[in-house]
Amino acid sequence: MKLDVNGVKLNLESPGDIDKSKEYVLFLHGFTGCAEDWFPIFEQMPEKYNCLALDIVGHGKSDAPGNSAHYSIEPIINQIKYVKDHLTPNKIFLLGYSMGGRIALSYASLYPDDVKGLILESASAGIKNDEERQKRFEEDLKLAEFIETHTLEEFIEMWHDQELFNTQRRFSNDKLKKIKKKKASGSKIGYANSLKGFSTGVMPPVHDKLKKIPLKVLLITGDLDTKFTGINARLAKRFFKAKHKIVRNSGHNTHLEEPKRFIEIVLNYLGQF
Repeated sequence: MKLDVNGVKLNLESPGDIDKSKEYVLFLHGFTGCAEDWFPIFEQMPEKYNCLALDIVGHGKSDAPGNSAHYSIEPIINQIKYVKDHLTPNKIFLLGYSMGGRIALSYASLYPDDVKGLILESASAGIKNDEERQKRFEEDLKLAEFIETHTLEEFIEMWHDQELFNTQRRFSNDKLKKIKKKKASGSKIGYANSLKGFSTGVMPPVHDKLKKIPLKVLLITGDLDTKFTGINARLAKRFFKAKHKIVRNSGHNTHLEEPKRFIEIVLNYLGQF
């Protein structure tokens, strides 16, 4: 399904026909990811939900406009708002991973009445310290420049070489090649502009808004991802109501590394509504 939002075509993927009598769960992928990343999860989701995944602007089959203004927080939130209102007038569940989690959290802080439940996987609420945020922004700009001056294959190799993704080295060579090949088939313009427009160094921090989000929030991290597990342990205390679930034997991408446990946690949460 393609939706035109202010001249930007966004792609939505769903495993089947939409049944308007069912509740909606909207999945948001991470940086260099795409809607198809969620297909293995969709296969395990009960039919009682309309599961949809969005290709965030600059990713997957959505447009990758050259103007980086399309990638900042306001237009991205407007894009999610358009998608949500196109799907249903009712509240939806939002599930976001990493960058998608930051988007989902930003959306819920602005439109809490649109959201029935919020699931954040390996996400953050932004960087509060101005100096640290500026430093991260400068690092993100260097990454964007690397993308623009190298092949996507070179960038994805460099990106996946981070300590954050070390736990994925357990995968077979064939699986890793497929993961990297899919990411390298993306858009240089889209990836670079995503870093310029909505990287962690650019994202307006929302720590002061967490208590005002009147939702049950589920935070998920992997125990081997000590950085984000620490971040989320602190975040859980700042929300109005939140639970933090830690997936054993998993790193940053729990839905990829330990999908069975990830789905169990998600379904247990959804079953509370």
